Amino acid sequence: MKALIKKKIDDFSKELIDIRRYFHQYPELMFEEYETSKKISELLTSWGIENKTISKTGVVGLIRGSRPGKTIAVRADIDALPIDEETELAFSSKNKGRMHACGHDGHIAMGLGTAKILSELKDHFNGNVKFIFQPAEEMPGGAGYLIKEGVLENPKVDAIIGLHIWPDMEKGYIGISKGPLMSAVDKFDVEVIGKGGHGAFPNKAIDPIVVGSQIITALQSIVSREIDPFDCVVLSSCAFNSGNVFNVIPEKANITGTIRYFNKAFSEYIPKRMEEIISGITIGFRCNYKFEYTQLCPVVVNDRAFTNFFENGAKEIMGSEKVIEIERPAMGGEDFSFYLEKVPGTFFFLGTKDEKNGISKSLHHPQYNFSEEILSAGVELFANTVVNYLNKI
Repeated sequence: MKALIKKKIDDFSKELIDIRRYFHQYPELMFEEYETSKKISELLTSWGIENKTISKTGVVGLIRGSRPGKTIAVRADIDALPIDEETELAFSSKNKGRMHACGHDGHIAMGLGTAKILSELKDHFNGNVKFIFQPAEEMPGGAGYLIKEGVLENPKVDAIIGLHIWPDMEKGYIGISKGPLMSAVDKFDVEVIGKGGHGAFPNKAIDPIVVGSQIITALQSIVSREIDPFDCVVLSSCAFNSGNVFNVIPEKANITGTIRYFNKAFSEYIPKRMEEIISGITIGFRCNYKFEYTQLCPVVVNDRAFTNFFENGAKEIMGSEKVIEIERPAMGGEDFSFYLEKVPGTFFFLGTKDEKNGISKSLHHPQYNFSEEILSAGVELFANTVVNYLNKI
C-alpha cells in the first residue's frame, strides 16, 4: 500500500506545487478566507469528495471508505497574516498587506493532496476520513468555533492528525512529542487609572506611568520567585501605552501582554496572583485598575498511544534517523490543542530549513518561504497514517 500511495503522490507532485503557489498568491486573513474556501471546495468537488462550509469560511470534506469503521480527521489551517510580503517570488502575494508567512498555504496543499490521493484509494480502507480546512488559526482560535458547530461529529471523529511546517528543523525531518508540544496562550490587559495633571506638579496628580512601571516589574516575580524553575513559564508585558504630551501626566496607562505555560494548573494560579499584585500596588498608590485575563488556547498535548502509532509509521516512510522526539516544547501556541482536548491524536513538526538554498527565515517573517519538496512528504505521512489507522485491527 505504501508503494501505491508513493506512486500516486509522485504523479501528483507538480500539481501539488501548483496548488500551493495558487494559495500563496491569494492570502486572506482570519474569517475572511472566502476565496480560499471557495477554491478548496471547488477542488474537493472536482475530485468527487463531498464537502460543506462551516463557520463562514471553513470547509469540511469527507471520504467514506469501502466498509464501516472508525473516522480519522486531517486538519489544515487556511488563514494568512497581515504582513507585506518581501520574498520577490514569482508567485508572491497579490493581496497587499496579506501574506502566507506561517506556511498555511503549504498546509492547505498537503491537506488537499491527501484528499486527492485517498479519494482514489477509498476501496482500500475501512471507515471514513474527514478533512478539516480551518479558518482563523492565527487567533481568535477557529478550532473552538468549528468544534461548537459539530466538526467532530457526523460521523464522530475517533482520532485527529495535523502538522506545522517548521523552519527551525532541517528539511525532511519530523519532530514529534508524546506529550506537550506547544504552550498554552493567554493574554492579559491592565488599565491603571490615576489622576492626570501638569508634569511640573506631580504632587497634585497620581501618575499611572509610575504605577504601571511598578506593576510590570512586580509581575515578573511570579515567574522568578513563585514558580518552580523547572516549570517553563513566560510572562511578557509587550505593550505599555500612556500619554502623548511632554508636560502632561496622563490619567490612564495601559499594559498588555502574554502568558505561556505547559502546566494546566497555571491557568488558574497565574491570573489570581497577577490580580493580587496589581490590586496591592494600586491600593498603595491610591489609584484604581481594570484587569482582564483571556485564555486564548490551551496546551497542545499529544496522545501518547496515537503518537507511538504515528512514529512507527513515520519511521518506515522517512527513515528512523529523520524522526526526532522534541526535547523542549515550543513556547508558540496552536489551536489544534482544542481538538486534542476532545479526541486522541498527534500534532507534529515537518522541517523545512534548507540554508544551502536560502531557506532559513522564521515564521511570520516577510521573506519567509519553504522548500516545496516537503509537500509530498507531508501528503505521504498523512495518507499512510490515515490508511494504517483505519485498517488496523
